[in-house]
Amino acid sequence: MFAALRVRTVERVARWARHRQGEDTLPLVLRARRIYILPTRAGYAAGALLFVMLVAGLNYTNSLALLLTFLLAAIVLVGMHECQRSLQGLELLSVHAADGTAGAAAVLELRFANNAIAARRALRVRAAPEAAARFDIQPGEQLCIRIAQHCERRGRHRIGRLELASTAPFGLFRSWTWLHLPGEIIVYPRPAGARPLPPAAAGRASLQVASIASGEDEWASLRAYQSGDSPRSIAWKTVARGGPFMVGQYAGAAGSDYRLSLAGLEALGLEAGLSQLCLWVETCSRMGATCALDLPGTHVPPGRGADHRTILLRALALHGIPAP
Repeated sequence: MFAALRVRTVERVARWARHRQGEDTLPLVLRARRIYILPTRAGYAAGALLFVMLVAGLNYTNSLALLLTFLLAAIVLVGMHECQRSLQGLELLSVHAADGTAGAAAVLELRFANNAIAARRALRVRAAPEAAARFDIQPGEQLCIRIAQHCERRGRHRIGRLELASTAPFGLFRSWTWLHLPGEIIVYPRPAGARPLPPAAAGRASLQVASIASGEDEWASLRAYQSGDSPRSIAWKTVARGGPFMVGQYAGAAGSDYRLSLAGLEALGLEAGLSQLCLWVETCSRMGATCALDLPGTHVPPGRGADHRTILLRALALHGIPAP
């Protein structure tokens, strides 16, 4: 009962803070009006101890006890102001959200800058209770912090509310603010499936002469050098041992052309079919094969390489999802 009440209270306060602050824009400088502060458990314990010391000093009219009580109370109050100052003026320069995979954690990169003359310590940025990063930032320093954002479903995911907090300098108070950042995470389908990769399209040779750059293919044999062959494909180790000029031949999937589509995967359902296509895209990328993708309303022409893999996976991630 109390746990549910606490959750509802936190959600209501978070909605109030979002309505009060609005959507943040970058670069963002934290101002005092958006920083909240409360005592920690140690702070409440320190307050109770100071109250007991005050009562004892007044009861026994002990000047030294009262002096110690007021001195400690002054230190606590100074610590409260320093706790708020550890966040006030801190600047968030940029946020970058890397693409993720459904069921796994995507990585958020936040770049902070400290333009103050003092270090800011005991900082923590949190996306969820299990995803947090602690850091200190020195004066005049810029620091890139990485935290995980868990995503269960493919598609577009807005960056959730982030909490930036500090307990410096004594741990008696906790100051915090909420960050409502622009941007989104593209989440790929989970690569899964048991169906084999479809056969490659006809008309492509499975054996080709490859240069050193085509290192994805598997070495097959050597043949005699012919006029017009690239010098980079020459087996120079053979030449160095006194052998004739020979050229390496490579066989494998780098000469294959795969056409991937949902045709034949209708029985799996949409999400399972996209997961199967995602697995095939990863397989083609690992083999260095050329592949194209055909989806209803989307066509990705043949290509290869890391950039082409990203285009294919993003097409699968956003299939059937309306543009924002």
